[in-house]
Amino acid sequence: MKIPPVGIKRLLLVGTGSSNAAFLPLWVNWLQVSYPDVELRIVLTRSAQRFVTREGLSVLTNRAVFEDSWSEEPQVRKLHVELANWPDAIAVYPAGMHFIARLAQGLADTPATMALQCTRAPIALAAALPPGGWESAAMRDHRARLAGRDNLVLRPPVKGLSMTTGRQDGNQPEAFPALLRSLEDLRARRAAAHDRPAAESGAESGAVSDAGGA
Repeated sequence: MKIPPVGIKRLLLVGTGSSNAAFLPLWVNWLQVSYPDVELRIVLTRSAQRFVTREGLSVLTNRAVFEDSWSEEPQVRKLHVELANWPDAIAVYPAGMHFIARLAQGLADTPATMALQCTRAPIALAAALPPGGWESAAMRDHRARLAGRDNLVLRPPVKGLSMTTGRQDGNQPEAFPALLRSLEDLRARRAAAHDRPAAESGAESGAVSDAGGA
């Protein structure tokens, strides 16, 4: 498997309630072997934990895996603020229909959704939907809303075996390396766009100085 180059140093991985969350240990292990210098933090929604455990991923990463819920205990550092400010990039894998809908509607009812609504870090989501989900009227509306966000890309699912119907009509998330490539492309474009105005401003200042010197 070809390993795409990345400039990401701190990656936040959010796993949501799709049965494809069961494959997260495979991809987390691949990520750590392929990119040993990338610091990884993981958040799991409660529904994702029907398919994968926080304890299992914690063993793989040797660090705590967060649950996407508000703590009832007083906290010095608020999780949603840390999740918004810490990462260079955010991958949502898999991104279930309910999570995509909440994000598109601007909801911020958990630490992860609030962080994703507030962060300026690039975000890539790998859609994992039931048969007919990607083409549904509701999802078309969600896709249109999310397309207006300059720091986010929603990757369409790929056709595969549905665990519900047993037919090849499932909407599976694209492979994690492909999502990571899309995330890195988005990060690089945003970094270049951020640097361009400063460079252009410097060039204009230089032109004025030269004219004044003449």
